[in-house]
Amino acid sequence: MKFTLSWLKDHLETDATLDEICKRLTEIGLEVEDVDDKAAFKPFVIAKVLSAERHPEADRLKVLSVDAGPDVNGGKPLQIVCGAPNARAGLVGALAQPGDYVPGIDVTLGVGKIRGVESHGMMCSEKELNMSDSHDGIIDLPADAPVGTSFAAYAHLDDPVIEINLTPNRPDCTSIYGIARDLAASGLGTLKTRPAPSFAVDGETPVKVTLDLDDDKLCPGFALRLVRGVKNGPSPKWMQQRLLAIGLRPINALVDITNYMTFDQGRPMHVFDAAKVKGDLTVRRAKGGETVLALDQREYKLGPNNVVIADADGIESIGGIMGGEHSGCDENTTDVLIESALWDPMNIAKSGRGLGIITDARYRFERGVDPEYMVPGIERTTELVLELCGGTAAKADVVGYKGYEPKVVDFPFSEVKRLTGLEVSTEESVAILTRLGFKVSGTGERVSVAVPSWRPDVDGKADLVEEVMRIHGVDNIKPAPLESHAAVNGKILTTLQIRTRTAKRALASRGMLEAVTWSFISEDQAKLFGGGSPALKLANPIAADMSDMRPSLLPGLLSAAQRNAAKGYGDVAIFEVSGTYENDRPEGQRRVAGGVRRGTASFAGAGRMWLNAAKGGGKPVDVFDAKADALAVIEACGLPMGNIQIEQGGPAWYHPGRSGTIKMGPKIILGYFGEFHPSTLEALDVSGALSGFEVYIDAMAEPKKKATRTKPALELSPFQAVKRDFAFVVDKSVEAGAIIKAASGVDRKLVTSVNVFDVFEGPSLGEGKKSVAIEVQIQPVDRTLTDEDFEALTQKIVASVTKVTGGVLRA
Repeated sequence: MKFTLSWLKDHLETDATLDEICKRLTEIGLEVEDVDDKAAFKPFVIAKVLSAERHPEADRLKVLSVDAGPDVNGGKPLQIVCGAPNARAGLVGALAQPGDYVPGIDVTLGVGKIRGVESHGMMCSEKELNMSDSHDGIIDLPADAPVGTSFAAYAHLDDPVIEINLTPNRPDCTSIYGIARDLAASGLGTLKTRPAPSFAVDGETPVKVTLDLDDDKLCPGFALRLVRGVKNGPSPKWMQQRLLAIGLRPINALVDITNYMTFDQGRPMHVFDAAKVKGDLTVRRAKGGETVLALDQREYKLGPNNVVIADADGIESIGGIMGGEHSGCDENTTDVLIESALWDPMNIAKSGRGLGIITDARYRFERGVDPEYMVPGIERTTELVLELCGGTAAKADVVGYKGYEPKVVDFPFSEVKRLTGLEVSTEESVAILTRLGFKVSGTGERVSVAVPSWRPDVDGKADLVEEVMRIHGVDNIKPAPLESHAAVNGKILTTLQIRTRTAKRALASRGMLEAVTWSFISEDQAKLFGGGSPALKLANPIAADMSDMRPSLLPGLLSAAQRNAAKGYGDVAIFEVSGTYENDRPEGQRRVAGGVRRGTASFAGAGRMWLNAAKGGGKPVDVFDAKADALAVIEACGLPMGNIQIEQGGPAWYHPGRSGTIKMGPKIILGYFGEFHPSTLEALDVSGALSGFEVYIDAMAEPKKKATRTKPALELSPFQAVKRDFAFVVDKSVEAGAIIKAASGVDRKLVTSVNVFDVFEGPSLGEGKKSVAIEVQIQPVDRTLTDEDFEALTQKIVASVTKVTGGVLRA
């Protein structure tokens, strides 16, 4: 929301400086985002052309001798080359000197030569100073304009522009009058009151309005007035300057008046050229397939959810959003219909979003305008039209409006202390609310407060506390430390929240990047990953390919990986820890950690890994990368890894021979991992080496409660760990996991890890055989192990593996 300082002071009687006003605005919740003090206009001075001679080398250029006053060039005239057709001796205009920045052409001037003649500045046009689009000639001021003084001050271009960050719950401050009312309530000046509009009325408005709606809330009121005999030319300079200052382009007087009212009073208005309106007006729902060419020169296709204003020929305006081009006012308009209406905020928001239209009118109507200002708004607009365009006003026709019934809030003053900690007296609270327009009735510690019509955001006592707090001063709330407890506080986060954070850290530490993907996917993708239930379809999807809640994180991650590959980043490792949806019940929402690796983006594990032997250059990712990522998440979440079981195979979207299922015991499924089925990748239009996983964090059991939260002392063995290698010849059908489990179970105190580092197959081993080499780490605990101890442990390992797998130690 932008406004100029002088515009604000039209409504606020105050001696406060610009800095004081900005500081107070932020203090009362209207945060100042930017202040443009118009410093760019300060260098320009008023100068007079003493002579204008023809340029010796150019027919269309003139060499001017310019007097810019005693403070410029030591009082001596400046030589300036100018091509403006109106440049002449005696002209008084705006001078830009060397070193000045000219905003309209985005140039900082210097002394230059034009066709061999030096030029020490330029005489500016309005376009060059961003005053208007006029560039037919240089600025031509009255002959008595004071030469040598500031042009910005003379032309009122030094008016600072303030921009505030307006929150959606403050529709009352979408007007400059509303901002002035807030400042006055805070004690920074007095709110000015304007006399009620007074003008003669001649006859009835011949165009009648009918509200043909199935819901009265869509248009609670409509006012229309005809003004005959107007002359629609340019709006006055003061109005144009204010509109330009806040970023609006002046069009003509009638349109500029409606824009002025939108910002000055927060009351969007609309004007129809009465000669272009056929018959009476009807406010109704649009019919399916109807179109309208709007004022932005775009054609919009409308439907029954859009409320329109139509005449006998069709739609003339999209109610509360934008008018139609057909009935717009131009320089030929002589009779004008002025509209002031009320619209349903929710319908305006939905229609504006659906049509993709953003206007100042929509901005205000979707937040809620003052219903009590509908009729005064048309009166004030009529007054401006008569003042600037002339004409004769007819009586306004008002339909549908039933008056405003104020909300009454039961307000105990003790709530101020309870919710804010501020000590505000009852008298001050009443005074603050009264200055803001609330009506307080009753006495004692509990009163009834009637909410004014311009504050639809106030619903309860907490809202009234906020009003008292912000006017009394948020800065008066003294910071206080949190109360200290004698004991260590219990954990704040839930186990699920802790594990979510831990899973993210674990995957990030493995070189993966966190991604955030849509929770909505297409129906085809949902069915591909086990979803597609009608209960999980969106009632109002934002796009056709976002119609279903996702049953898995993998579709989004795979699509993201493919998009990266299309941009040249083929080796991608990304993860997401978020929700998936199995049904529409609370327990159907799962917390899942999922990840995808593509190309050669595998995690370079430390130590001797059997897969390192085949790496050579870059090794494409495979099932084992996904398995390692999934197990890293489970381990980080604190589950006992000794109880983890892995079974071959997974859901249909994984490759049946290159995937696995992770279980805790025989029944609890913790997740899946593997390479993806070729048909899955084809359906998603994804290509390349890809592996992925999903771990269900919410399926993990709560950790056992310990007697104390104090961590035990770290116990490190003083004895050196020893590693022993074994190679077993087993049938090809034997899983490596069975060998690891057999070796690990021999002595859980001494055997701390078992790792597969090589797999070999060849004719020398025999048909249907393979060699699996494992590295066993042995960690002595209470003494140094002897050779006899190692030999005994070795025999136990060999015996255990042989018993479980039928394998033999490779010679």
